[in-house]
Amino acid sequence: MTDWTDPETFVQALERAETKEKGNCFEDFEEGDVIEHDPGLTLTQFGNEGWMSQTLNHDPAYWRSDAAESRGFDEPPIHPDYLTAATLGITVEDLSEKGGYFLGRTDVRFPGTPVYDGTELHVESEVVSTATSSSRPEYGIVSWRTRGTDAETGEILCSYERTNMIPRRESVATDGGEGSDGSRSSSEGSSDGGGETATIEDDGPSLPETFVTPEGGYFEDFVAALEESEDRDAAVAYQHERGRTQDDVTVASLPLATLNTAKQHHNVDVMADSPSGDIVTYGDVTRSTALGHARSDEQTWREVGFDDEKFHTFVAAGDTVYAFTRVLEAENDASSDEAGTVRFEHVAFNQDDEPVYSGTRTAEIQKRTH
Repeated sequence: MTDWTDPETFVQALERAETKEKGNCFEDFEEGDVIEHDPGLTLTQFGNEGWMSQTLNHDPAYWRSDAAESRGFDEPPIHPDYLTAATLGITVEDLSEKGGYFLGRTDVRFPGTPVYDGTELHVESEVVSTATSSSRPEYGIVSWRTRGTDAETGEILCSYERTNMIPRRESVATDGGEGSDGSRSSSEGSSDGGGETATIEDDGPSLPETFVTPEGGYFEDFVAALEESEDRDAAVAYQHERGRTQDDVTVASLPLATLNTAKQHHNVDVMADSPSGDIVTYGDVTRSTALGHARSDEQTWREVGFDDEKFHTFVAAGDTVYAFTRVLEAENDASSDEAGTVRFEHVAFNQDDEPVYSGTRTAEIQKRTH
């Protein structure tokens, strides 16, 4: 009888066996298609606290009952960063497991009501558009609108639009020029935000003469800093002291806990031949870590949404994630005594001062007079 475990025999068997592949290619997506993602995920306080603790998000309202009640919550709710990461993680097997260049995510939005422990998350994605990349014949470009809903009530809990390059089954002829993704080159990275976003080179830096730092983290402090910079060659911009070095938990454990199956985060064998040479951090871990640094210097009341998110290069184990913030505008909602709305631009960067993530964020920031 054949011994299938004999090393020489087994190598021959592998050479002849067909691999049952995972994921979908560009040709599998058509505009208007709706994909329901299985198996879904139950959002738990255990998963929430694991995500938040590892990404240094320490807002007490998400940890302690008394702080939650003072914010108007029945109990510590699920944090929007964990909700976002879980919503995207569930989609990876169907949308981007084949790999490809992450081109951005925008219009990330949450409900006004809190999401609590035990909520069953159901996720579906609609194909918004498909396009040919004129610069990369082996890829096409797909945009999806993804919605995470409460499986019981149908309420939308998290929604966003993201765009990826997706491998084709067969390459197509191109003119070799600038693609519809707006780039000519990009390092290989994770399709779910662990790798490089294609970017266009600009003409060089043009920075303001003065950087203004808010004196505190309340809404009034951001208003005062913006007023100080007004009508001057100045910007309200500052960096945050904390850094978080990526380790086995942040690189592999956190994405797997959100059902993110992308090989970039857990398959060292495959990634050994990639530009990183190793597995890389899930983009939403990088993002949440940078936002955790930023939130430690502000009195966040509620997250509203995110736009124009990009991941500029991969982050791997041993890399350290820092954060830089620019305050764009502040708006006082006269109907709210608790908070005002502030729009930020956040940039995460590594130990070599290279940007790894950027995006705009809108949040309600607590008023000092509250």
